[in-house]
Amino acid sequence: MERTVVRCAEGHVFSTASFPLQRLGAGRLGPGRLIRCPQCARLRHAVRLELEQR
Repeated sequence: MERTVVRCAEGHVFSTASFPLQRLGAGRLGPGRLIRCPQCARLRHAVRLELEQR
C-alpha cells in the first residue's frame, strides 16, 4: 500500500495510508481533505505534499 505525505492546517507533516479523493456531484471538493492529524489529534484540513525527487 502506497503512503501519501500530507500537511495539516496547523503545519504538521505526516504520512497516511489513505487519502481519499471524494466527489460531490459533478465537481470535486478540492485538493484538501478532512483527516485526523496524529500530532494534534484533531480533524484537520490536509493537502498532499509534493516531494522533490533528488
